[in-house]
Amino acid sequence: MSSELLINVTPNETRVALIENGVLQEVEHERAGNLGIVGNIYLGKVSRVLPGMQAAFVDIGLDKAAFLHASDIVNSASIVEGVDEQPIKKVQDIRELVRQGQQIMVQVVKDPLGTKGARLTTEITIPSRYLVFMPDATHVGVSQRIETDEERSRLKKIVAEYNDEEGGFIVRTAAEGACEVELAHDAKFLKKLWKKVIAKRKAARKETLLHDDLTLAFRTLRDYVGEDMERIRVDSKLAFQELKAFTEEFVPELTATLEYYPGERPIFDLFDVENEVQKALHRKVELKSGGYLIIDQTEAMTTIDINTGAFVGHRNLEETIFNTNIEATQAIARQLRLRNLGGIIIIDFIDMTTADHKRRVLHSLEVALQKDRAKANINGFSALGLVEMTRKRTRESLGHILCGICPVCDGRGALKTVETVCYEILREIVRVNRAYAADKFVVYASQAVSEALLNDEYHNLAELELFIGKPIKIQIESLYNQEQFDVVMM
Repeated sequence: MSSELLINVTPNETRVALIENGVLQEVEHERAGNLGIVGNIYLGKVSRVLPGMQAAFVDIGLDKAAFLHASDIVNSASIVEGVDEQPIKKVQDIRELVRQGQQIMVQVVKDPLGTKGARLTTEITIPSRYLVFMPDATHVGVSQRIETDEERSRLKKIVAEYNDEEGGFIVRTAAEGACEVELAHDAKFLKKLWKKVIAKRKAARKETLLHDDLTLAFRTLRDYVGEDMERIRVDSKLAFQELKAFTEEFVPELTATLEYYPGERPIFDLFDVENEVQKALHRKVELKSGGYLIIDQTEAMTTIDINTGAFVGHRNLEETIFNTNIEATQAIARQLRLRNLGGIIIIDFIDMTTADHKRRVLHSLEVALQKDRAKANINGFSALGLVEMTRKRTRESLGHILCGICPVCDGRGALKTVETVCYEILREIVRVNRAYAADKFVVYASQAVSEALLNDEYHNLAELELFIGKPIKIQIESLYNQEQFDVVMM
């Protein structure tokens, strides 16, 4: 599988697109006025402790207070004896861990999402090319993706030499095959960085940023170390030079793949990225067979419905349904990555009668999700025939970044019909007439509603004029949307 990164840099925004086999799979946006804060380390102040939620709100200098759960506080779990003498981890009371007004060093693990503040942890981690430094740990962990025992033992032995009272390390997957000098360089770099954080912490007197993570372009290069990347194209000369200097110092294996893109054609037009992003904002996703998905994102969860649409199959209904569901698993996995949908996800596959078909559809979904860097858990089919799954969410979805609430429907996703608005106007005239004395009424409404009142609903309007004994004039207001109207007394 060929993979390529496209990096589009402008003064106001940086965008990164991951292309696999010529198809857009992931896209990230970072705007100068709204930089992501995941990975940032802050000195915060506990503003409120909530025993009923086992959590605290922490002021880290943002508009909204951040959220810190008791389970995300280092050394918060204590071992107690459970049933049948099985040890059970029980989280300590939040009041024993923090107090209101206390200063505390925290790291952001989730960006603010919608009305929710950032999610915090006190378990600080600082990543580099090959290692992750953990100040509160004393051990060396090795990524599970490094499978050979010999390599795991070699890496653990090298990194263990740099373990001390300052903290421990996790060896990342990219470290497989790395030499001792490279690992030593990373370990020393991370310790030096941590000392700078501690120095800032000691000098700080109030809530402040102690360490900010890399910006999107640099973070992308760091995170894709070890991936089989064919090339990385950047359309900004200045950004290319900065990224090249970064790769030469920290990720030299990516330097050869880095290219400056000077073409007149916008870089995101190369693989039809712009159109794919626009499609990812729609509810409906067409399948090649003629079927389609309907994706609805809500505050609590995301629902995905699969339909056969125009696909009629070649054999029988059961086979048609099965083939549509199998095709849908590939589209679902791609859409979850592309739209960055996280949290609870409910998938309503077309009903299947055979257990073998259900098993194969689940397996197909699991295989398709293996390419996803975000962790996903699939719980299988529920009693209602729905597939329940979760996907780790650390930043806002594509829709939340690029779109806002519709000022016309106020986020409902639907408009009142012209007929409904007409009847609301007629009821409002009756209400105002009973409450106030007026000689006549003027109705200001959108063009569609005004025309309906003067044509299709004219007989109802005329009957109302007779009923109240007062004239009613309809006035078109071109700036009003379909649901807006005003009833004015004269």
